[in-house]
Amino acid sequence: MTPKLMKKKHARYFRIILQVMPNECPDAMRNTFAFFAISGLDLLGALDEYSSEEKQTAINWIYRLQVEGSGPRSGFESSTMIPKDTVTRYHCGHLAMTYTALASLLILGDNLSGVDRESVIQGVKACQNSDGSFMAMVTGCESDMRFVYCACCVSAILDDWSGVDKAKTIDYILKSISYDGGIGQGPGLESHGGSTFCAIASLFLMNEMNNVLSKKQLERLKRWCLMRHDDFVGGFQGRTNKPSDSCYSFWIGATLQLLGISELSDFEENRAFVLDTQNTIMGGFGKYDNKHPDPLHAYLGLCSLSLIGEPGLQEVYAALNISQRAYAHLQSIHKKWRNDL
Repeated sequence: MTPKLMKKKHARYFRIILQVMPNECPDAMRNTFAFFAISGLDLLGALDEYSSEEKQTAINWIYRLQVEGSGPRSGFESSTMIPKDTVTRYHCGHLAMTYTALASLLILGDNLSGVDRESVIQGVKACQNSDGSFMAMVTGCESDMRFVYCACCVSAILDDWSGVDKAKTIDYILKSISYDGGIGQGPGLESHGGSTFCAIASLFLMNEMNNVLSKKQLERLKRWCLMRHDDFVGGFQGRTNKPSDSCYSFWIGATLQLLGISELSDFEENRAFVLDTQNTIMGGFGKYDNKHPDPLHAYLGLCSLSLIGEPGLQEVYAALNISQRAYAHLQSIHKKWRNDL
């Protein structure tokens, strides 16, 4: 018998994360863990339980993470560990933190008026490499498909693509398509569920997915994604010959939705697998059944259930990984910005 979604316990789990960050949260991930909790509560419909004052407190904390007017170093940081009054060279925006900060602001109902949009875009532009990929930070850092996605999300949220050389980015994505039809973190690397989502979502946000992928590439990609479904346990794996993992029910499930073929997967088997990974005592989801829950899998487990229409959950907008409600708010902001031009 498939267990029920423990909404109240999951909401309590995310509230605890916001109040007391778990031990596995390094300071460099504080902004992202906050996003998991805020967006998770949004999907559960539990964010409305917070007062306007409480939401404003969270908004103010996020804005404290902004590195403003610093040109290539602009963006949002991971935490407030480094005081604002320290020298500039200790502050630098991070693409992933900038994306999650902006997404959290949207979910909390902020109008983004406090975002230094011009300098953030300068920061995005400075992170792009000559091959079209993006570094996490301009100070020098790893470069792969994750940060391509973050750069595209920031550009889409701020409605400004001037910081992205689309032609180079598309070329990087196309060169990262593997022999089996999936997409790796970069050229010549193994196909991976997470990087495949990042690549396809990036093309979707650039409105280029159906323009740059050939019919053959799309068919091979669709087949690769559908082959990640594990007929034995019902979930999705991230790579060939790997066990199913609750987070890939989002990474692969969202990719299938963006490709327009999500109905070809078995919703009921996937749902049963994901619900088996939830912790029915403390809330949250783990990677597998009987695994300790963590913020990432807790959030992506909910997102994967939202994708397949789980009753009682807000609908997720897959490309930006936020609720449809937050995306509608973003569209209203874009409309205002364009009318103000």
